[in-house]
Amino acid sequence: MATTTPTRGAKSPHTGGSGSASTERSAWRSRLWRLDDKVSPYAYIAPFFLVFGAFGLYPLLYTGWIALHRVEMTSLDQSEWVGFENFTKILQDSEFWTAVSNTFIIGVISTVPQLLVALGLAHLLNYKLRASTFWRTIILTPYATSVATAALVFALVFRADGGLLNWVLGFFGADNIDWGNGHWTSKIAISIIVIWRWTGYNALIYLAAMQAVPTDLYEAASIDGASRWQQFRKVTIPSLRPTILFTIVISTIGSMQLFGEPLLLQGGTLGSVGGSEHQYETLSIYLFNYGWKLQHLGPAAAVAWAMLVLLLLIALINWIVSRFVRKSAA
Repeated sequence: MATTTPTRGAKSPHTGGSGSASTERSAWRSRLWRLDDKVSPYAYIAPFFLVFGAFGLYPLLYTGWIALHRVEMTSLDQSEWVGFENFTKILQDSEFWTAVSNTFIIGVISTVPQLLVALGLAHLLNYKLRASTFWRTIILTPYATSVATAALVFALVFRADGGLLNWVLGFFGADNIDWGNGHWTSKIAISIIVIWRWTGYNALIYLAAMQAVPTDLYEAASIDGASRWQQFRKVTIPSLRPTILFTIVISTIGSMQLFGEPLLLQGGTLGSVGGSEHQYETLSIYLFNYGWKLQHLGPAAAVAWAMLVLLLLIALINWIVSRFVRKSAA
């Protein structure tokens, strides 16, 4: 019986089918890998953009829509297009410019001393002190205190009759000061509350930045004969310039959003209007009065957008100043 031998080099049909399937699976895995490589980064950052869109972008755009309409708190389902009438209304209101002035003054007299004291405290904590963790915790304690608690406690401190501060000043022969009703004393009182709450927070930020400065720079400066003060000015401050700029921007944003401190300065009695003569009414209080006291949401939304524009202008000024300082240092 004759038998046939397979031709040399011929492939079995089973072997060819298996190889084709294996090639297809390999190509499919390769396509999946490339797709995963391209899509995965977007999937990782998608939650941030979803949250930002829902709680950041949408409220911003919706506030802009309300700013162009007449909307009342009592009839939210009814609106009337008025264009830029709400913006014109607040820009022609002298109380708005009083609130801008108060916000700017309180921001300056609270931010500048706060950052200077924070820088000094961070410099002291940067040394090897005993119980350093304890001192850092003590410094951060005011930041952990709620703004309502701090404002109400300081409202008792700054009371015109029977207040702790006036009681202390009485030992030096000073008359009682009506802190809440004075134009400058009320701003100083609010600034003291802000300084007390936020100095420790900024001090720890500066401390973290100081500990990141290479010790070689201090050793080289010490070899060159630089004193501690010269090392602080020539090494520490230049190294902290980006951090200082960051704290200035954050403190500026916080100053624009001052609400709890002026609202509760006099125990919540006159705080809702920023004082009997609007002497410490900030932009946030002005917005609150329009939106929740007068129930006019259109002008309140216009105030919110005006605050955003002011913040962008301040950020632009900070950016220009920082570039100028950086070029001068170079």
